[in-house]
Amino acid sequence: MSGRSCLTANDWICGEYVRSRGQELADATAQHVWITVVSVVIGLLIALPLALLARGRDGRRSRFAGPVLGFTTVLYTVPSLAMFSLLLPVFGLSAAVVVTGLVLYSLTVLVRNILAGLEAVPAEAREAALGMGYGRGRLLWEVELPLALPALLAGVRIATVSTVALTTVGAIVGYGGLGTLIVDGLDSLFKAQVLTASVICVLLAVVADLLLLGLQRALTPWTRAPGRRTPRIRTGRSSVRTTRIAKAG
Repeated sequence: MSGRSCLTANDWICGEYVRSRGQELADATAQHVWITVVSVVIGLLIALPLALLARGRDGRRSRFAGPVLGFTTVLYTVPSLAMFSLLLPVFGLSAAVVVTGLVLYSLTVLVRNILAGLEAVPAEAREAALGMGYGRGRLLWEVELPLALPALLAGVRIATVSTVALTTVGAIVGYGGLGTLIVDGLDSLFKAQVLTASVICVLLAVVADLLLLGLQRALTPWTRAPGRRTPRIRTGRSSVRTTRIAKAG
């Protein structure tokens, strides 16, 4: 007596489903990755000027810090279904609804981490750079942001993982990537589709976090070396180290 097909039996684990619906899974995964990447990149581009606005020119928090942090926190408290519904009249049934909602959610983590990283820059580093004639713009891009990279990239990691999860909610407007397959599978009680799409979504989050962790380690080698030192400030052919960071306790 021949065994029944796992599709016919509606099993949770079904290799036949993966083989027969491979293109559908690939398309949903590609959409999921695209929405996640675009949302995090746009969120980062918006979060940086907001963090600078909150930080102020002298390295201390400005009068805008409270409103900026408060606004981004309030955005994060809005339920995802409500957020997407509020954006529908503006963008209609399009991927822009999902991307905009995810960008707004990412600001809470990104703004706070960028601000924390900038505030952690040693005052000696700023003074050394200014003493060598660095302007405000050069000070930011060549000294402060490199030293703030550990906190900034930690925020990007958190925002990326949370965005991978929240993208699934976009299924309500037809742009949820793997979330669309999960919702359709739940509606039809298609177990293999629900489990397979869910597992791929989890794997995406894990892979994204590991890739960003590798990028963070590559860009911030001083954070893991014994007797860690900050990057050098370079001017012409000479270079000096701005400060020594004490070895972690």
